[in-house]
Amino acid sequence: MTLLVTGFDTETTGLEAEKGDKVVEVALLTYDFYSRKLVDKYVQRVDPERPITAKAQEVHGIAYSDLVGMPKFRDIAHEVESRFAKSDLVIAHNIAFDIEFLYHEFQACKIALPDVDGFDTMSESRWACADGKYPRLEELCFALNVPFDPSAAHAAEYDVERMMTAWFEGMKRGVWTMPEGFAEKLKVAA
Repeated sequence: MTLLVTGFDTETTGLEAEKGDKVVEVALLTYDFYSRKLVDKYVQRVDPERPITAKAQEVHGIAYSDLVGMPKFRDIAHEVESRFAKSDLVIAHNIAFDIEFLYHEFQACKIALPDVDGFDTMSESRWACADGKYPRLEELCFALNVPFDPSAAHAAEYDVERMMTAWFEGMKRGVWTMPEGFAEKLKVAA
C-alpha cells in the first residue's frame, strides 16, 4: 500500500486572506511516505489580480511585475485540488495560515477543499526551541540538523523541500504524534 504525504506552502500578497489578500505562489511536493521519494511536484506562481504589500514583497521577493502572464488562481484550482485529494496527509509550517488562503481562493472558485488530515510542523514543534516558542522553519531545521539557507527561504518550493526533509527526519526520530486518521492508515498498511 502506498501512502502519499504532500508538503505545501503559499506566498501571498499580504497576511489577511479575509480582507482580500491572495496567493501569489503555491508549491505542493508529494512524497511516498515509505520510500521518502518525491513522486509529484507542482509549483506555480499566480497573478493575484491585486497589488502585493511592500512587507510581503520584502519577505518573499516576488513583485507584481514577476507575475505578468501567470495564470489566475481559478486557472490552477483544479490542479491544486486534485493533489490534495490524492494525499493521505498534507503538511505545512503554520498550516492555519496557508489553509486559510487556500480556503478563500477555493471558495471564490466554488470548489471545496478536500477533507484530508493535516499536520503543522510549526505548532507540533515547540520542543525545537529552548524557550518553547513556535519555531520558525529555520529553527526547526536547526533542531533536526537539516541544512537551511536563509537567503533561499520564503520561496515556496525551497520552504516545502526543507520542511519535508525536517518532517521525515522528525518522523525517524519519533518526535511527532501523527493525526489519528493518518495513524489509522499506517496501521492498516503495516
